[in-house]
Amino acid sequence: MEGAARVFAGEYNSSTLSIQDDDPGNPAWVVTPGGAWCRSMFLSGAITEVTESGDMVHTRLADPTGAFDLVIGGRNTPLAETICTIPVPSFVTVSGRAQMYMKTGGVHVSVRPDHIRTVDRQIRDQWVLVTAKSTLVRLRLMNLAILGTCTDTHILTAIRHYSITGAAISKLALMVEGAVQTVRSVSGEILALPDIRTEVMELMATENRPEGIAVEDIIRQAAESGIPQEAVLAAIESLIIDDECYQPRKGFVKPL
Repeated sequence: MEGAARVFAGEYNSSTLSIQDDDPGNPAWVVTPGGAWCRSMFLSGAITEVTESGDMVHTRLADPTGAFDLVIGGRNTPLAETICTIPVPSFVTVSGRAQMYMKTGGVHVSVRPDHIRTVDRQIRDQWVLVTAKSTLVRLRLMNLAILGTCTDTHILTAIRHYSITGAAISKLALMVEGAVQTVRSVSGEILALPDIRTEVMELMATENRPEGIAVEDIIRQAAESGIPQEAVLAAIESLIIDDECYQPRKGFVKPL
């Protein structure tokens, strides 16, 4: 199953390639210069602007490399109403769908949100670190492809379209380095998001009931390890998006 793409705004906004899925009923992929194939996306950053235009709500979501354009159709929908009540600026996590279209003679990319949650600076910083790692893995594959030792078709497609060179890869790597430098150092008592995800998955695995384990039980048990509720909820959301677990019914989760 398809996991959610994690890319920085600075890379995503440079995208000019859209590829239709083999199934015409599925949305098209947005392919970035760094070789990410984006359809479902998981983002985090600071909301810096919310504007209404007709029946549309536009929101700028800033990460350390730039800003995503979030577009919501129907300003009277619950999601639009939620976004309009979030103070500016605020850190949030967003799950949504990648979109590309022509605008004033050029290519424009945006993200159509499905869900948004307010978080703190720590969660946003954890997203930066996870996204940086994911980006560097892709850049390494691109470098290997240029050297002729990687045959990943997704990576090769991006290299051909964007005419990627070693210099372009270095530029993207510098962008990642700059993003990581914005992350505040944290106390050793605070777990990084990948560790929280692992602990949450272990808690899920201890419950064999058909309905899985209650989210409230995970929050309670994680609190005994010093993990705050907000971090647990962000980890669960991330695991669901990555198809690592699912919700058999409301308020319960279970590993896939």
